[in-house]
Amino acid sequence: MTSQLVEVRPAVTAGRRRRRPKFKHYPWLYVAPALILLLTFTYVPVGNMLFYSFHKWDGLDVTMDPVGFGNYVKVFTDERYWRVFLISLYYFAASFAQIAIALYFAVVLSFETRFRNLFKGILFFPYLLNGVAVGFVFLYLFQPDGTLDTVLRLVGLGEHTKLWLGDPDVANLSLAGTSVWRFTGLNFVLFLGAIQSIPGEIYEAAEIDGANRWHQFWHIIAPGIRRIISLSFILAISGSLSVFEIPFIMTSGANGTRTFVIQAYETAFQFRQIGLASAMAVVLLLLVLLVTWIQRRVLPDEEVNLS
Repeated sequence: MTSQLVEVRPAVTAGRRRRRPKFKHYPWLYVAPALILLLTFTYVPVGNMLFYSFHKWDGLDVTMDPVGFGNYVKVFTDERYWRVFLISLYYFAASFAQIAIALYFAVVLSFETRFRNLFKGILFFPYLLNGVAVGFVFLYLFQPDGTLDTVLRLVGLGEHTKLWLGDPDVANLSLAGTSVWRFTGLNFVLFLGAIQSIPGEIYEAAEIDGANRWHQFWHIIAPGIRRIISLSFILAISGSLSVFEIPFIMTSGANGTRTFVIQAYETAFQFRQIGLASAMAVVLLLLVLLVTWIQRRVLPDEEVNLS
């Protein structure tokens, strides 16, 4: 007696078969909230800023007076507006010191070092602080007979006390030093993450071949983190051109510490020249884009293969 296996298939009628609706725009539904926020708070304000820059407006009147490129001409011809760009040179030089310090500690702490986790936290902690808090802390540090002057007197260097924020020859150096203290942690974390992404086998092979720490840095670490170094230079250039928080809190732009952004802020909200301030902001944006483009041309982003 033989048994037969009969495959039973459910009868599916054409009327009961349901087709899944095809909707080709599903991915856009996921990115729509982000795009809406980006357009609302980034591109629309930039468009408005560009429109305001061609008008004379105090921010309150209903009507605006078209002035063409008059605001841009004033930005480049009036010494009060273009000379403040020179203050950015202090922060630009400080950013190189900031990158060098961050790179040094990132390289040292990427190897086995005692208390390296403690030092990592100490270096990164200033970046976590609010900029207003950092400004007030260093304001008390640099004030006359403040913390810095007291320490100098205790170690016998009382004759070197200065008006750290009142002397125009020293104030920008003090502010630039404050900026270095605050933002070194950001570059440190970027460098450290890039260094730790390099395979450990490469270091072992280099040690077998007799390479010391300097050789490992120059031939392994530096090429391996070249993209992060390039990114750090871009951030340094854009940051030095757009400094605002620390000098505004500590000196309000007094004693020769007024940066371009502080000048634009005062032009807009103190002197009620919204059109001129918008033109200054557009100039700053174009300058940052130009410097970034030049930097990318000089240091192209090339693939690095260490294997």
